[in-house]
Amino acid sequence: MAAAGRPGPGGVPAVRVASGHSIPVLGLGTSHRGGYSHAAVVHALQRCGIRHIDTAKRYGCESLLQRAIRDSGVKREDLWITTKLWHSDYGYENTKKACLESCERLGVEYLGLCKSIGVSNFLISHLEQLKEDCVITPHVNQVEYHPFQRPQELVDYCRSRDIVFEGYCPLAKGEALTHPTVIQLAKKYGRTPAQICIRWSIQNGIVTIPKSTKAERIEENCKVFDFTIAEDDVEILNGMHDGRHVSWDPSFIV
Repeated sequence: MAAAGRPGPGGVPAVRVASGHSIPVLGLGTSHRGGYSHAAVVHALQRCGIRHIDTAKRYGCESLLQRAIRDSGVKREDLWITTKLWHSDYGYENTKKACLESCERLGVEYLGLCKSIGVSNFLISHLEQLKEDCVITPHVNQVEYHPFQRPQELVDYCRSRDIVFEGYCPLAKGEALTHPTVIQLAKKYGRTPAQICIRWSIQNGIVTIPKSTKAERIEENCKVFDFTIAEDDVEILNGMHDGRHVSWDPSFIV
């Protein structure tokens, strides 16, 4: 189990990536289809200690994030900002152009351009193929991770290659919040089901990026560093894995 490092800016613990930089273990996810709220992002940065924002060109909110970051008053050097290429931007020259355009929309001089390089939804087979074609090992691999989808073999593989594993959909798009086991543990620890899922993910050594557009939910999601789930309860949550995806299954990509 990977341990989180010392608290970084905002008080959220961070882990070192192979590039030498540090990524906060808890971030705020954004998405397309209503996955953005200006007020919620500002609240997350100003009031909740969030210093890790995850976005993508496809989500269409990079320009909106520029205003939220500016309004929050948080310094750029205190932020870890992740964005992603879309398929149409693949290729050396296209990638450079796309990164510059993302920086411009976000109002930053660098991300990414490029302090740390990561991939998303890469399984072991994809990472092995990448190893054959590339010189640089990805610093981060962002993959779906929640009690129903715990790809431990992939996590172990990433750790063996010094790739930080980052998990999205930690609440399984809400499905985990109504599971009797999660509810029972929430009662045991005096926490919410969301806090149990996020704390479990972080204790498993996963950089975790729950998404919310509500300030109160973000505040709830961030209150996970003042308690610890006992190892036997962690194992109970680990045992909930049934292989289901709530996002999409990258195993079909060859």
